[in-house]
Amino acid sequence: MEFVFGDQVLDVDRRELRRGFELIAVEPRVFDLLVYLIRNRDRVVSKDDLIAHVWAGRIVSESTLSSHVHAVRKAVGDSGEAQRLIRTLPRKGFRFIGAVEEVEKKAAPRDNSATVLEDPSRPTLAPRDDLCCGPGKPPIAVLAFSNWSGDPEQEYFADGIAEDIITALSRYPSLFVIARSSSFTYKSRGVDVKQIGCELGVRYLLEGGVRKSGNRIRVTAQLVEAETGKHIWAERYDRDLADIFAVQDEITEAVTIAIAPAVAEAERRRAMRIPPGSLDAWAAYQRGLWHFYKISPDDNALARKYFQQAIDIDPNFAAGYKGLALAHFPAAAVHGTRTRAEAYDSAEALARCAVALDPTDAEARSTLSQAMLWSRGDYEGALTEAERAREMSPNLAFAHATLGATLIFSGQLKDGLSALQISLRLDPQAPGLPARLNCMALGLYLSGEYEPAVEAAKRVVRLNPDYPHAYRWLAAALGQLGRIVQAKEALDKAIAIAPAAFDMYVRQRVPWHRPEDHAHMLAGLRKAGMREAWTAVPALRDRFGRRSTG
Repeated sequence: MEFVFGDQVLDVDRRELRRGFELIAVEPRVFDLLVYLIRNRDRVVSKDDLIAHVWAGRIVSESTLSSHVHAVRKAVGDSGEAQRLIRTLPRKGFRFIGAVEEVEKKAAPRDNSATVLEDPSRPTLAPRDDLCCGPGKPPIAVLAFSNWSGDPEQEYFADGIAEDIITALSRYPSLFVIARSSSFTYKSRGVDVKQIGCELGVRYLLEGGVRKSGNRIRVTAQLVEAETGKHIWAERYDRDLADIFAVQDEITEAVTIAIAPAVAEAERRRAMRIPPGSLDAWAAYQRGLWHFYKISPDDNALARKYFQQAIDIDPNFAAGYKGLALAHFPAAAVHGTRTRAEAYDSAEALARCAVALDPTDAEARSTLSQAMLWSRGDYEGALTEAERAREMSPNLAFAHATLGATLIFSGQLKDGLSALQISLRLDPQAPGLPARLNCMALGLYLSGEYEPAVEAAKRVVRLNPDYPHAYRWLAAALGQLGRIVQAKEALDKAIAIAPAAFDMYVRQRVPWHRPEDHAHMLAGLRKAGMREAWTAVPALRDRFGRRSTG
């Protein structure tokens, strides 16, 4: 069933809200609330009705209920002031008052193979033979989880976990997730994963099962590469059943957080196995990411080459522009021959192209947020884009990391560190981990927490000894702590590895550093012995000739 109102379509089966061809990001509970309001639009729905049917009778605070109604209004382009579609009736409840047309979707024909429902707003799935070189995001299907408990009452729990995972994964910009209506057709059929992958046209399958014993429940999940049957990731979750809904939410979040990075890493490995002459746009983009995350001048040049190749293959491929923007950030400005201003201007223009091509891509909006911050210290604009990205994809570590950096540089240190902590929890093995930890060290230093800043900076050094910026904050924090010998060693390393970056960040002041934060950094570096190292910068630049990583 689809509900059409104005220029919007609510697809209940796919759990999607579209405005024209734009997919609107909606949280699962907000989606359920909207569906309930529309299905009961002939009457006033009380708060008790919403709690009983949307929250299944769980205790819900007044503020939680109000925030969800606000989110529904925001999703459909309404507001509490206008109440154009959803009206509040004081002391009675809510009613959806917009004109709605119900459209019955054509059922997909069923036989021994699954048929994917057609949707003009989604790309056509490639046949199995084309998967190795077909363009587009990696397709993944979440199969119905098996109920191994022998208890029919657990069937809804198993289905609920799989459905919630489908909804959560659908919000990742780097994945193409098959709808429940297609993937659940294999429930209880015992079909081989290779056959399912072929019939659905997917590269990855997530399967799992649920077993209940007394007051304990065990959920297992595994991610499989469909073509080879190889296990990419597997995990087991054992929980008490004190609150079955809380357990369902917790396991859904844990599985979703683990799946996206596992697929991303598998895609990068796959791209590196393809001969350069056979790369399509998606593979070229993934190959570019592989080099980009190596964080070296040579790899950065190769990353730009492959991102540009992705754009040349498909000029409408948003990810190519997104990747090229990333490679033009401060790392590229110092790696290459272009000036910093030119690099930042290019980065912002490329990021805007990516957002224009795909406004629903949270990664593109995170990239634009970074470009606005690095180019001219536009804290307000950068925060707006970062918050949009986080709303679109709440489990996207990149969005939280970008938000955290922007908050820290704008002086909101506590909130910024909190956002960075979330990004590290969401993706503790992220390829960009050194940069995120360096930002954590920076935020801790500016907060006056020098000892934790030292530990964060040392962790960056252990991960990537050639990452120059960690040495700068390590030297400043050690200087503030009075550990001068160690501080001087770190300072010398910061200058030796990247003299151009030291000049850019220390002798000058980059646009995103507030004057007071720059002065705070200089105070720590002076205590580390910067006056003595100051005169050595030109000689070290000539001797080492190495450049910064951003």
